[in-house]
Amino acid sequence: MTRREQTWYTLLMNPLTASWRRLGRRGRAWAVAGGGCGTLALATLLCALCTVLSSGERRAGTVARTPAVRPTLALTTRLPAATPTRPSPTATPGATATPRPTPSETPTPTPTATPRPTPTEELRVAAQVARVVDGDTIRVVIGGQEYALRYIGIDAPEPDDPSGPEAAEANRRLVEGRAVLLERDVSETDRYGRLLRYVWVGDLLVNAEMVRLGYAQAVAYPPDVRYQELFSGLEAEARAAQRGLWAPQPTAVPTRTGRVGCDPSYPDVCIPPPPPDLDCGDIPYRRFRVLPPDPHRFDRDGDGIGCES
Repeated sequence: MTRREQTWYTLLMNPLTASWRRLGRRGRAWAVAGGGCGTLALATLLCALCTVLSSGERRAGTVARTPAVRPTLALTTRLPAATPTRPSPTATPGATATPRPTPSETPTPTPTATPRPTPTEELRVAAQVARVVDGDTIRVVIGGQEYALRYIGIDAPEPDDPSGPEAAEANRRLVEGRAVLLERDVSETDRYGRLLRYVWVGDLLVNAEMVRLGYAQAVAYPPDVRYQELFSGLEAEARAAQRGLWAPQPTAVPTRTGRVGCDPSYPDVCIPPPPPDLDCGDIPYRRFRVLPPDPHRFDRDGDGIGCES
């Protein structure tokens, strides 16, 4: 045993120092030999203890140490797991007849008196139509007294003018014998003393209706122009439709060559058309052929032969 080992052993075996002194040489030799063995045993024990402790620490470190999580690529969209599902049987609806719209007859618009403005309350007077004079003049009874009345804003032909009788007849159909409502504009009468009025039959403005039918023209007589724009529009409509005064006029039938100035109602003789109106005594012809319309009325009995006697 070296000196260093002796020193360590002496320190370890300090309690036995006194006994060490009591041992003889042989005893000390055996003690030293036993001490060497003890030292070796103690060192072996310490090494084993260190090994056990070291392995424990490794195991503890192994247990405590968790493996690092490796980054994984996360899918932005997860597809659901495809689980086979069986569609539940549903009742298939039977074919139903699709309703078809039934064609409805489009009603044909009937001509009506175009705008029907409401007469001004404070300017209206009830009256009774006594007589129709022509297409724009009537006579009315107000409070038991008869007055001549001229329609405002229109002008119809006179009775002896072309279309004059037709205009008077149209006016007659609208107002004759009826109760009417008279509406004043600005003027009371015209220069002939006739009342100037708009004439209403119910909600029909007669002045406007005469223009719409084409039997009167729209003529402005300031300051009485309340419905003048309406009348002008109706006249344009009547002109476009060629109604009444605006209907195309029949063209004259050309006479045969050599019969200029001879009326076509008498094809075998040359008799001029009226005027003047001629009688059989005014002409030298007898028993000649007569065609309608026979303006001189030579064929009185209508058998097609003129001036038979």
